Formats: sequence, structure tokens, C-alpha cells
Amino acid sequence: MLRATKGLMLVTDVGFVVYFGVTGLGLIPLEWAFADYANPLMVDWNWSFLWIDLLASVTGLTSLWLLRRGRASGSSLMLVSLALTMASGLMAIAFWTLRVDFSLAWWIPNLYLMLFPVPGIICLTSQPVGSRA
Repeated sequence: MLRATKGLMLVTDVGFVVYFGVTGLGLIPLEWAFADYANPLMVDWNWSFLWIDLLASVTGLTSLWLLRRGRASGSSLMLVSLALTMASGLMAIAFWTLRVDFSLAWWIPNLYLMLFPVPGIICLTSQPVGSRA
């Protein structure tokens, strides 16, 4: 279970960094962008995710590094990263729901962020601390 989660975490955590790099450089084509992408309020909303997403990335990548070195603290950090990632996806889905905007281009990635952590969170919280990951 955690092996798949670790792989998905690696892709996701690197993806967060790439997404904000691409966004910051203005490389997202407008036809791929979310509704009202150029609206300053929407720009601020999008950038408000920077801190939770980067914190998820830093904790996730650090946890993977620690786990590869056999450090038990990696599993606790992994749980933090998964919870942050899930919260990020949930916040976006809640926002798009309130706006009644059901674009699959933005729902699918955010549902992924919200749902892929669930099995890992369940696994990590159902094991004694010393036997995680």
C-alpha cells in the first residue's frame, strides 16, 4: 500500500513545484487555464495555495528521503504531507463547487490530490508508530 503511495507522492510533490514554476513564468496556455484565470482575485486565490502545496512538497520529499535511509521519523512526516495534500485538493474542490464550475480539467487533478492520500493516511494511522512505512 505505502509503496504505491510513495510513488504517487514523489510525482505529486515534484508536480507542485513544477506547477508553481510554470504558473510563475506564465507558461500555462489560456485555453488550459481555469475560469477567470486573468482575474486578479482568481490569481490571488491560485497563489494562496503556494504555501500549503510547497509545505506538502517539502514534507513529502523529506519523508521519502528519510524513509530511504531507514529513519522512522519519515513515516510521521509522510502523514503530514499526505494530510496537507488532501487538504489542498479538498479546498480547491470546495471552491469550484461553490462557484458551480465543473470543468473536468481542474476537477480531475484536484480530486486526485484529495483522494490519493486516503489509503496512505489510513495505513499510517492504523499501524503502531514504530512499524510504519
